[in-house]
Amino acid sequence: MRWGALLALLGAAACLAAAEDPADQLRNPVQEAHARALFKEIRCVVCQNESIDDSEAEVAGNLRQAVRAQVAAGRTDAQIKTYLVQRYGEFILLRPRFSPGNALLWTGPFLIVLAGAGALVIRARRGPAQEVQLTELEEAKLRELNGF
Repeated sequence: MRWGALLALLGAAACLAAAEDPADQLRNPVQEAHARALFKEIRCVVCQNESIDDSEAEVAGNLRQAVRAQVAAGRTDAQIKTYLVQRYGEFILLRPRFSPGNALLWTGPFLIVLAGAGALVIRARRGPAQEVQLTELEEAKLRELNGF
C-alpha cells in the first residue's frame, strides 16, 4: 500500500514538473483558452506529428509564446495562421488549407483509386483472355521439353 502511494506521489510530482510555467500563460482566461485551442491546430516543426500543445520541444514552447503574443495583440485565427504559414510554410498547420499548391496531395489518393477502378472496368469489358493455338512444330518442341 505504501509503494502505491509513493508511486502516485512521484507521478504527480512528475506531472507538475512537466507542466508549463504559469508565468507564460496569458492573464486573460478567455485569451488563454483561445491560444490553447490554436495550439492544437499547429504542428511542432521538430516532432512533426504532434501539435505544439502536446510537444515538449523547445521550439514548440517558442511557437506557443508567439501564438500567445498574437492572441494578446487581438489578431484573428486566420491572421495568426497566415503569420505562421508565412514564417514556416504550409507544413506548420496540422490541417493544411486546400490550395493549388497542395491539390495533388488532397486529391491524389482519390485519383489513384479511380484509375484502379477504371483499369478493372476495362479489363472486365475485354472478357477472358483467348487461348492461343500452338503450331504442330511448337507442340512437338513442347513434348520434347516435357519428356513425352
